[in-house]
Amino acid sequence: DDGGLVGDVDFDAVATVAGALTPVPGGVGPVTTALLLRHTARAANLP
Repeated sequence: DDGGLVGDVDFDAVATVAGALTPVPGGVGPVTTALLLRHTARAANLP
C-alpha cells in the first residue's frame, strides 16, 4: 500500500469478505438516487 487513491473500495482487500461488489460505472447509484427521491416524496405526502 503506497497510500495512494484507490477509489471507493480496494477490491482485492475486501473480495474475501464482501458479499457483492458493484463497479462504477454501472453500480447502484441510479437505484439509490431513485429510492431516495421516492422516500422524500412519500415523506412530503406527494403521490
